[in-house]
Amino acid sequence: MSRSPSFKVKTELSPTFDPESLQKWIVSFCAIRFDLEQGQLVEVCYPSGCLTHDEELEIAYNSFPDSVSQQHNRSSIHDCIFFFRFRKRFKSESDNATNSEITEVDKELSPKSIDKNNVRRRLSSTASADASKYMYGYVFNRQRHDERLKRGGEQKSVVILSHCPYSSVFRPLLQIVGPLYFDMGKKALEHIAAYVSAWPAPVPGKLMDLPIGNATLKVNLPPAHSFSVENGLVSFDESASSVAPLPSNNQSTQQGLFHDSDLFGTFRGLLLQLWLLWELLLIGEPILIIAPTPPQCCEAVASLVSLVAPLICSVDFRPYFTIHDPDFAQLNSIQEGEAFPPMILGVTNLFFLKALRNIPHIISVGSPPPNSNRVSLSTRSTTDRVSGKPGGFGLRQFSLNKFSPSSLLSAVKLRRDGPLCLMTEHKEAIWSTYSATAKPDTSVLNRLIDAGVTPRVEESMSVVNNEILRRHFLELTTNLLAPFGPYFRTTAPSEGSSPYINPPPLPPFDADEFLASLSARGPGKFLLKRMKSNWLDLYSRFLNGPNFMPWFRRRRFVAEQEQDRLWKHARMKTDIHLLISKMPELEIVDSFNVIERLLLREVQLQQSGNGGVDSTATCQKLTRDLQAVFDVLSKDMQELMLSNPQRAYLLQGSPE
Repeated sequence: MSRSPSFKVKTELSPTFDPESLQKWIVSFCAIRFDLEQGQLVEVCYPSGCLTHDEELEIAYNSFPDSVSQQHNRSSIHDCIFFFRFRKRFKSESDNATNSEITEVDKELSPKSIDKNNVRRRLSSTASADASKYMYGYVFNRQRHDERLKRGGEQKSVVILSHCPYSSVFRPLLQIVGPLYFDMGKKALEHIAAYVSAWPAPVPGKLMDLPIGNATLKVNLPPAHSFSVENGLVSFDESASSVAPLPSNNQSTQQGLFHDSDLFGTFRGLLLQLWLLWELLLIGEPILIIAPTPPQCCEAVASLVSLVAPLICSVDFRPYFTIHDPDFAQLNSIQEGEAFPPMILGVTNLFFLKALRNIPHIISVGSPPPNSNRVSLSTRSTTDRVSGKPGGFGLRQFSLNKFSPSSLLSAVKLRRDGPLCLMTEHKEAIWSTYSATAKPDTSVLNRLIDAGVTPRVEESMSVVNNEILRRHFLELTTNLLAPFGPYFRTTAPSEGSSPYINPPPLPPFDADEFLASLSARGPGKFLLKRMKSNWLDLYSRFLNGPNFMPWFRRRRFVAEQEQDRLWKHARMKTDIHLLISKMPELEIVDSFNVIERLLLREVQLQQSGNGGVDSTATCQKLTRDLQAVFDVLSKDMQELMLSNPQRAYLLQGSPE
């Protein structure tokens, strides 16, 4: 565990607490104690009244390591940091949701055919319905061993609750607030909340300096396109490109959620399987990740989610899942042969191996802590490492480990025994019958550095290796999404043409036509070199999976917004007098109707408080243009136009 940052509270200098500003970052701070008689008890919730009783109960259950996976070391104090994600329970939601309710997230939105109005309407309704559907809890857990206490010790947890998965913010913040709470109690939470409420609002994709006492947190927030609409905090003022751009060579790769997770360190023993895991996540297959400790399983889930950036991960992921989660009852009731909902579950309790035995893909990562009662038998042999000097994870090493007789026998035994062998000894392994289309890129593996001589060097090498891996998978995902680019292509009015017409709709999407066209032209050289011959099957599974439609809707909506912006900009620059001087009367009347409709829409946006920064200028320009067109109409046509009271108001009154 890294050492907590130096921090001092100066009471007289603490900023004034602003509850509304705090909500932009954090919903609440909680302190929870494990009581032997009463179980988990919420000692403090600050600010009070932010959480329902059921939410407090769920948070309390998720804030401690599972009893089955407790560490049995005899050190006096053990601290760990992990996080969990849970579904908010709204009043309108039934307490006993069926499994079909978990599964049928996006099935009403078939990828068969999508038009502009359908996308806009459904995205708007989804954004409001799913806003803040999940919450994230970041936990600082302390286990104190003392023979004088019952059962030889006690444990408490300090939890930060938020609607946003800002791991780069909340992990270092926990290193401050966690130890401080054990020194000062509730006062620590009050002081930290006051500092956080003084922070500026989160700016996705930016490096931010966040002062906290005598320290400053320098953090990179994930970009806006990496958030799903469920967060309710996402602005769609984004680039109209079909996917996020690749970073330059001297720029750090930060293209999605959990970009700071240790992908290399977590899956170091399973590097050849990263392409399989990328594909499983891409098509939304259910995955169970089991690790000895909560921090390890959280890091594994976060790393997997980050693997498909810049694609929005719409699979329900739970970094730390326990049997107390309300969804466990539905998952446990799934019978053999029934489809498992698309989820990524991170667990430490070995009971899940039996309870969720129908889940098709199981991954075991991490290593048991010292003095644990679980035996570690790593699948990595000593030949995995290059001793003496820094070197690469060469293809020869991977090939030897993969095809040597001993490795082959181990693989056969592992498959025969199944994941239940983890009940007796821990192994890093994957159990899956899925045959991946993507092939491991040996050029990437050969660039990885292995020089774990000291912890400090190990950490530095992990940073380098994480960057190499993330760049590769970012490029892989970007190339996979590239064929969808034409469906987000925007058009602007040509020079000299009228911008006062309806913009052309974006190209309609039909899944069968897309696959037929892609089969004829191919996915591009980059993917052809890295995929097997059945690459079209991967696209078909992706189209039918849970990740495609939310991503497509998002990109479609952004493209429409960008097209609206381009046409609005063209109207602001157009000389209406010059334009209508070349028009026949019928076109002039059509232009009048379009300008009137655009003006009414802008006025409604202003009145609802949703007008942009240039909304007033747009209304003024449209009003002038409407009047200019009206002036050139015949007297009979003008009288007909003024017979409509709303139109007369637009011409004679002020819409501002």
